[in-house]
Amino acid sequence: MSVIVVEFTTLDGVVEDPDGSAGTATGGWAFRHGPETVAGDKFRLGPLLDTGILLLGRTTWELFAKLWPGRSGEFADRLNAMPKLVASRTLADVTAWQNSALLHGELTEAVAREERDVIVIGSIEVVRTLARHDLVDEYRLLVCPSVVGEGRRFFEGVAHFRLVSCTQAGAGVLTTYRTR
Repeated sequence: MSVIVVEFTTLDGVVEDPDGSAGTATGGWAFRHGPETVAGDKFRLGPLLDTGILLLGRTTWELFAKLWPGRSGEFADRLNAMPKLVASRTLADVTAWQNSALLHGELTEAVAREERDVIVIGSIEVVRTLARHDLVDEYRLLVCPSVVGEGRRFFEGVAHFRLVSCTQAGAGVLTTYRTR
């Protein structure tokens, strides 16, 4: 089992509001570079879409539950079919997006017990919690050629990783880093 984090990020490390849905002043930066940068399986999840489980925080899940159930196509169909675990202390109902279930108990304990590969999309606070407990194995970061100057950044403090791969994804660059 591996924990794989996937994030859109700017050149200056901002991960907040890549699609503009949060209405921030700098939001929408990822989508300014065209569909070839953001559409489809840009994070090269491939077979993990069939064998893994998505872990999402409340905010990311709520956004995705509005967007993805109405979409179709190879990537959308596979994402919709995946089991999804929602880390939330406030949600009571996650039936809006098929195969979603609320995470019960402590986040880090649930992830440590999971036998499938765990894919975390967005969900900054979930990722930060997992990172603080040394549970993240891999980061797949799609770096968009934008500098927005303000917004929430992904990493806290000092971190060192091993580069596994780097490939062009539309106008962006997909970098994959391992933590061990």
